[in-house]
Amino acid sequence: MDESLMLHGEGFVLRRWRQCDLDALLRHANDPLVPRGLSERFPHPYTRTDGQAFLAGDVVDLQHPVLAIEIDGQACGTIAVRPGQGERRFCAELGYWIGSAYWGRGWMTRIMATYVAWAMQTLPLYRVQATVLDTNPASAKVLLRNGFVEEGVSRCAIVRPDGLHDLRVFARVAKPVDACAIPSVERDDAHGYARSTACGLGDRALDD
Repeated sequence: MDESLMLHGEGFVLRRWRQCDLDALLRHANDPLVPRGLSERFPHPYTRTDGQAFLAGDVVDLQHPVLAIEIDGQACGTIAVRPGQGERRFCAELGYWIGSAYWGRGWMTRIMATYVAWAMQTLPLYRVQATVLDTNPASAKVLLRNGFVEEGVSRCAIVRPDGLHDLRVFARVAKPVDACAIPSVERDDAHGYARSTACGLGDRALDD
């Protein structure tokens, strides 16, 4: 794990989580507004034990680029991608949250712009996707402002105490100019299969 990883943006820093972040993590993660738009895997109340487990890497693998959002000298949220494996190794799932004290002021829009651009270029990734609960339009707006396209809806995908909810599906893909060389595809007339001839990235070109 590269402890020196640090991304600087307008008024914020994205960096690795530290043990000394525990109190700030508890202060923002235990905010009752934060988990409303997140998976129920995000605990509430968010206890000291929860925070210690997260910082120990027991909840998510902190070897991955799971970065703390630091504003005004304190960690107040996180942003991360989880890359796939095998043939999906160039695709990743994006997750993020920030304390409600920073909502409505464009923070997450700027943070996502910095992080996703870095992740797609450095890891590298050709597709980053995210799902958003139907009751969280603000999160959807952040994705759209950062070049994500809404690809569809997973209907009745989530059960909450108030009933069933849809998940909106968003993705951003690398443009061909960014993706080394998009594989050209030849058709094997004898068997009807498409055959990639460049990069070894599979048999489908990336969307523009």
